[in-house]
Amino acid sequence: MLEDPTTAAPHPAPPSSWPATYPQGYAVVDVETTGLARDDRIVSAAVYQLDARGTVQDHWYTLVNPQRDPGPVWIHGLTEEVLQGAPRFPEIAGELAERLADRVLVAHNAAFDWSMLAREYARSKSAAPVRQRLCTIALSKELGLPLPNHKLETLAAHYGVVQRRAHHALDDARVLAETFRPSLHRAAETGLRLPLLACQPLTEWSDGPAIGRQRSYRQTWRPSRKRPACPYPNPGRYEPGGQLVQGMRVAFSGDTSVDRELLEDRAIEAGLHVATSVSRLTSVLVTNDPDSPTSKTAKARSFGTPVIDEAAFMQLLQDVTPAPPTNR
Repeated sequence: MLEDPTTAAPHPAPPSSWPATYPQGYAVVDVETTGLARDDRIVSAAVYQLDARGTVQDHWYTLVNPQRDPGPVWIHGLTEEVLQGAPRFPEIAGELAERLADRVLVAHNAAFDWSMLAREYARSKSAAPVRQRLCTIALSKELGLPLPNHKLETLAAHYGVVQRRAHHALDDARVLAETFRPSLHRAAETGLRLPLLACQPLTEWSDGPAIGRQRSYRQTWRPSRKRPACPYPNPGRYEPGGQLVQGMRVAFSGDTSVDRELLEDRAIEAGLHVATSVSRLTSVLVTNDPDSPTSKTAKARSFGTPVIDEAAFMQLLQDVTPAPPTNR
């Protein structure tokens, strides 16, 4: 395990009345991985434990042997030789779980870090003890910070936090902890409701055939995911209050509690067409943040496409109307 010699930067004085609804503790997390696909693996992980007001309590870091090629070495710098003697994920799962337990997981693009952790725990036939997560990108948007983009280095520059080793999990987690603290205090001072999302541990998982483990670095880093063609014609738009019908085109936008690819798989299994973009043919857009200024939500508004949240979509998936028989 690697120690961080730095000390926490001073933080602003706490507001006189801290919101009672705010969490009691946070686990700021960063993971480096072999790539972005659903069967990619974690190669290093770091956790900074913060108290209710963002003060650093502890930090932890480990390498992880992914049992396959390390992927984009030019980004994270971890070669096969470096990772060869590292523990496998099941060997560090318990210690990591202790550092996550009873805390809100905080990460920059939290959907990614959470999905990677959830998959690793599922492979280990266990579950991460995380019930909620908070994305610092979403928090920055809620606070209206004047950022030209939402990269971690941009957020760090905004708060004057110095990055020492970009794409090293421990230093990225430190930078994120030091930028999260002032954001948390700004949110508390204005009584902002934190953009917390529920974390749904995976109870089912399969990496698929092992042949994918011999992919090239470039393929590992930028994989494509082919979906089966929907066998049913598009019956049109979803009618609010009604049922989904097989063949409907559904698009997703933003963070989801259930792993996005698992959510897409369930939609496909129900006979729906998963679309990567929103068009006039889209039957429904699923998003937990309908007011976000994304291209999908903007197009949905312009086309009059119905918008529902993830919870409503999951409920509708339980009873999808069969496609009407075709006339031959």
